[in-house]
Amino acid sequence: MPGSEMKGARTRVRTTALVALIVFSLLLVFLCALLIRTYTFSPGGAGDQRWASGHPPPHAGHFSPGERQQMLAAFKAALRIPTVSGGDAQHNDSALAEFGQHLSKAFPAVFASSVVRHETVADYSHLFTVRGSNSSLQPYLLTAHLDVVPAIAGEWEVPPFSAEERDGFIYGRGALDDKLSVMGILQGLELLLNRGYIPQRSFYIGIGHDEEVGGNNGAKNIASVLLSRGVKIAFLLDEGSAILEGVIPGMEKQVAVIATSEKSSATIRLRVTTSSGHSSMPPKETSIGILAAAVSKLERNPMPRMFGQGPERGLFEHLTPQLSFPLNVVMANLWLFGPLISRMLEKKPSTNSLVRTTTAVTEFHAGIKANVIASSAQATVNFRLHPTHGLEELLQQVQHIISDERVKIEVLHSDPPIPMSSYAVDAFGYQLVKGTIGNVFPEAVVTPGLCTASTDTKHYQNITTELYRFTPMILKEEDISRVHGANERLSVRNYEAAVHFYFRLIQNADS
Repeated sequence: MPGSEMKGARTRVRTTALVALIVFSLLLVFLCALLIRTYTFSPGGAGDQRWASGHPPPHAGHFSPGERQQMLAAFKAALRIPTVSGGDAQHNDSALAEFGQHLSKAFPAVFASSVVRHETVADYSHLFTVRGSNSSLQPYLLTAHLDVVPAIAGEWEVPPFSAEERDGFIYGRGALDDKLSVMGILQGLELLLNRGYIPQRSFYIGIGHDEEVGGNNGAKNIASVLLSRGVKIAFLLDEGSAILEGVIPGMEKQVAVIATSEKSSATIRLRVTTSSGHSSMPPKETSIGILAAAVSKLERNPMPRMFGQGPERGLFEHLTPQLSFPLNVVMANLWLFGPLISRMLEKKPSTNSLVRTTTAVTEFHAGIKANVIASSAQATVNFRLHPTHGLEELLQQVQHIISDERVKIEVLHSDPPIPMSSYAVDAFGYQLVKGTIGNVFPEAVVTPGLCTASTDTKHYQNITTELYRFTPMILKEEDISRVHGANERLSVRNYEAAVHFYFRLIQNADS
């Protein structure tokens, strides 16, 4: 028996060792496969920049002191005009009209040029047609919006419409969103015309006046005008993304994100109706308490992670060559590490928006008097849907999370999802923008990505499939909250670089 037991023990040891060896070998093969994929990984659309860097442009972006002074003065004057769009499509009509007058004064060459046609659309929006010398080249469209969101003066360090300059920064509502683009595009064209430059490729400039409330009068009508004339464009470039610095975990370099798609928006109303009464004899639950509980459930239960299923995947894959070990292994193998990256990204609001559909309770209305129990309460909730998240699925999830039939759900507004545009090597618009970023911001790594907000781009889907979003501004982590927040600002240096970007883009489109 002892000999038999010893023999059995040796067999078990050999078997265990063999199993361990097999497991170790499989693990080694698996790790080798990860490393091979990491160091041979090449994201799509990595870079054909022949439209931007093949030949130097005839006019370099060297602006005289006088030109710099003039462009900054024009930008500041634009920021001082309170072109505010409020709720329910309310506008400051006099400010919108004043802004149109400012454009004609700030850019005399644009308005006087024989190759530029200006039209006012829907009273306050603007359409510029720039006729190129070569009609065989397909035109493109640059878009922006002149309206801004309201600003609460008491939250600002300076008056929000003062355009005050401090420590090299210009403060003002619209400095980032989106008068930078409006003035930068037209300033770039103005400087080129002053140098005698006549574009070869025709292009359009569309400036909407109500983007902050949906763009249904401005951009939508501009698109209708172009469509009625049979215009088909090669690509569109709108606002909606930027150059990020210190925002993406593990990236020390600046990351210029060209958004190839954007989140759609859905807004719902939650309503609770109960009996009214005197506050001295309150019921166990009031309309306000019921609704507050429902809202709290939505905030405590975020929508499911969808990282890697949409255009945000391209962003991280393009960053892989720029990362060191072990982050490069993680990013090159999102099929395995996607859940880990999701958990990292969701820690910050700025990157959590890439992971999922976001939930924002934006309005809460209830009560008429301190001693009267409110008979009704309602809240507005805005969702920014991940491109792979449908409205019906969202509503089912909202209903499941709240799980209270007393809370009625009503859809106030929803946008259909927007398809992702190409960032392949033969995608003219993407590669043109990418190359121009390389010309003006050579330190930045350029990647495709997802715009987490909603833009006027959605209105132009019938005139092109190549829809891109990029604003030539550098945003650090602390700057992101300034967009639609207090103390919105842009550095003087960044505005000059933005003008240079559009100045160069127009020329690159001809090369």
